[in-house]
Amino acid sequence: MLPSEKTVQVLNRVRSQTASVAIPPADSAMAAPAEEKKEPLLTITGSADGYYKYDFANTNGNSFTSFTQTHNSFALGMASLKLEHKGAKVSAVADLGFGPRARDFAYTDEGITQAIKQLYVSYAATDWIKFTMGTWATHVGYELLDPQLNRNYSMSYMFTNGPFSHTGIKAEITKGKHGFMLGVSNATDFRIPPSDQINKKFLIAQYSFAPSEKVKFYLNYVEGKNPDTSITNQFDAVVTAKFSDKFNIAFNGTINSTQLWDGSKNVESKSWWGSALYLNYDPRSWFGLTLRTELFSDKNQFKVYSGSTEGGSIFATTLSANFKTGGFIFIPEFRIDQANKNVLFTNKAGNFTKSAASFLIAAVYSF
Repeated sequence: MLPSEKTVQVLNRVRSQTASVAIPPADSAMAAPAEEKKEPLLTITGSADGYYKYDFANTNGNSFTSFTQTHNSFALGMASLKLEHKGAKVSAVADLGFGPRARDFAYTDEGITQAIKQLYVSYAATDWIKFTMGTWATHVGYELLDPQLNRNYSMSYMFTNGPFSHTGIKAEITKGKHGFMLGVSNATDFRIPPSDQINKKFLIAQYSFAPSEKVKFYLNYVEGKNPDTSITNQFDAVVTAKFSDKFNIAFNGTINSTQLWDGSKNVESKSWWGSALYLNYDPRSWFGLTLRTELFSDKNQFKVYSGSTEGGSIFATTLSANFKTGGFIFIPEFRIDQANKNVLFTNKAGNFTKSAASFLIAAVYSF
């Protein structure tokens, strides 16, 4: 039976009204609001490392830098655990290390306190100023204590002669491409100074400038009175430059002047200085090479040459390969140290010589 004219009009009206109504897709109608991603309040990281080293002069007496002073031995490095808790404005860090590497780093401490690499609390008053109080690793130099943060496993002479850490209070200001840090601390590397030296303090400072994401510049300074009443001034500069994803370089230069104490007054100054260039090349994501060349001068017999008959300088060349997978890094490394005088290194016969060579392999895992 054919529909009546009235019925047709009603059906057409219903169709037109229905066509004008936009029905949202079922998935958008039922979709829940996106959850805001929050950073974890507590972050736990750490590392473990060990190495084997062979000195071609068949002695461990040619090692004058930190952490790798063994010969023909498998040796432990450090087991490290870092806990960092972040709040809206306040954060805290407890960075602990166990093993020979951590013990040498905290050489002024005894017992369980040698396990403290860093322990501090920070307060960010605004997004451009932060205050920190406690113990933290030094701002001076390019190399760091944790082995996974360095490309070479053995350390430079500049790192070895410090400073290592500071205990005190500092303010950090960041404005655009510029950064400033100013602080007051105990004498260098002293968490708890000797009871008769508690009034001796150090001034620490840093200026940083990043003209681009690929170039960064740091000027560092420490100055103060040591527990033995000598007065130290040290200027340090670090420059890093990234040319591509495969190649970058870094430069570190430092000069230290210490005015000695003769028992009644500060007298002559003794100084040492060093400079190092780091060439880093990563042809593959899993493989990289680093060549470090360092010139270290100790003509005043204040550091490396302190037990020698006369002062001198050392030119050290270190070539390290980094094989990486996940958090694991395998590092084979060859090193030659060349002195300008026959008063420091010895050969297999026990006689003084100008050069020393060594080879090591290291295994580093971090998480």
